[in-house]
Amino acid sequence: MASLSDFKVQSNIMAQGKGGGGSPPAGAPKAGNKLDSMLGSLQSDLNRLGVQTVAKGVCGACNKPIAGQVVTAMGRTWHPEHFVCTHCQEEIGSRNFFERDGQPYCERDYHNLFSPRCYYCNGPILDKVVTALDRTWHPEHFFCAQCGAFFGPEGFHEKDGKAYCRKDYFDMFAPKCGGCARAILENYISALNSLWHPECFVCRECFTPFVNGSFFEHDGQPYCEVHYHERRGSLCSGCQKPITGRCITAMAKKFHPEHFVCAFCLKQLNKGTFKEQNDKPYCQNCFIKLFS
Repeated sequence: MASLSDFKVQSNIMAQGKGGGGSPPAGAPKAGNKLDSMLGSLQSDLNRLGVQTVAKGVCGACNKPIAGQVVTAMGRTWHPEHFVCTHCQEEIGSRNFFERDGQPYCERDYHNLFSPRCYYCNGPILDKVVTALDRTWHPEHFFCAQCGAFFGPEGFHEKDGKAYCRKDYFDMFAPKCGGCARAILENYISALNSLWHPECFVCRECFTPFVNGSFFEHDGQPYCEVHYHERRGSLCSGCQKPITGRCITAMAKKFHPEHFVCAFCLKQLNKGTFKEQNDKPYCQNCFIKLFS
């Protein structure tokens, strides 16, 4: 049996005998097919020398027998140099790969071509994915559009295709209370062309709730009867109660007729028959007695 060194010598002699002058013989294989020609010649020469070679399979790319190293993947065998990424054509070797439609892809190209993309960063999603608003997101990129906080167990609220936490959603989009200007989340009262928290719909002066829902309006705000008349200047200066009928105006004040009395003897006065001292009204007799 010939040794490998004998084969190399004979092979060289044969090549030199056919060469003639160092120029390549006619019909010499192109550089792109050189490796395939060498493998084919090797197998033929080994067979002539009595060395039997057993193919390890047929390459899934070139459909030629595999005599050396072999890659087994996707139920087929490959020459290592022919097991390449379908997209970038780089040799996969021992790296991880993905299969799609019977074709191998390197990890980078597979994710760039086929993995879902994050709506926020447009990068491929390689692991966990959040699906919301008819889009896909990296979990770390799905947060409140206003404050940037991640969503807790209460979830999120959507407005115009954006996700908001509960607080920001109601602060930005919920109707506001006419009293405290905060968002109204549940029950409300509609009055004076505004919405109100029930606890905020009270007299704007004394903050007393309205009995039976009855209130008085002044400058767009609700008041109880007393403070409504106080704002309008229609409280009796004598009894501090609202004046709803006849009244007397004196000393830049208003009085029920029966409450416009002498500050000393308490007799009822007429508008034109009183004297004023220290912002108090007196009848003619008491004024003379006290101040003359």
